Amino acid sequence: MAEFLAEGTEPEVLFWVGCAGSFDQRAQKITKAFAQILDKVGVSFAIMGKEEMCTGDPARRAGNEFLFQMMAYNNIQLLNGYNVKKIVTACPHCFNVLKNEYPALGGSYEVIHHATYLQQLIDTGKVVMKEGGTFKGRKITYHDSCYLGRANDIYEAPRAVLEAMDVELVEMKRCRTKGLCCGAGGAQMFKEDEPGNTRINLERSEEAVATGASVIAANCPFCTTMLMDGVKNQEKEDDVQVLDIAEMIYMSMQ
Repeated sequence: MAEFLAEGTEPEVLFWVGCAGSFDQRAQKITKAFAQILDKVGVSFAIMGKEEMCTGDPARRAGNEFLFQMMAYNNIQLLNGYNVKKIVTACPHCFNVLKNEYPALGGSYEVIHHATYLQQLIDTGKVVMKEGGTFKGRKITYHDSCYLGRANDIYEAPRAVLEAMDVELVEMKRCRTKGLCCGAGGAQMFKEDEPGNTRINLERSEEAVATGASVIAANCPFCTTMLMDGVKNQEKEDDVQVLDIAEMIYMSMQ
């Protein structure tokens, strides 16, 4: 953003990368795939770079409201200083907090999750699929992340993206409004397990593998990590891939 400001221009969108997309090795691949898609279709986008801080979502979910507000105010000052209007992010946690919780603190932006943004790029003909693409006819199951699905009622966009790739979508029994959490939300990603019989991510991964799909499609870096762990636990990593929809689109594009 600093470079755009120095040139006196504004990007079409700000790509909010998020902590997972910046630091987690697996999630970095999702970030890269999404950035390459934007590059390929000619969308002018910027990132905050080293100025981007965590949105504060895990702090608020874990109960540290003071830390959340400190981080949020810092981000809002920066975003408003750059006159940011439109934000796209590949993380449902960032999406939810920027869209629904920042306005109360003075940060009102048009915030779009990358599933919706990819659907828009496909619908407007900017993203075109290869004939007989990478995933054509393959059995895919899709995992609804909590913050995209139940929290923001976005169920169709990611499925429309998968349909554009001509896949055979097989739904898990618990999907859409009844989808099961991957086990990472609400800052659970960063704490020890509580007593119980099974880990949520193992149960969810078993449901996904039971569909017979060769790919589990996700839209969240946390879900991707949790589902990959679950697939490894069943020793199925050679048969079942866990991929973000951005990675799938990038592999299927002309």
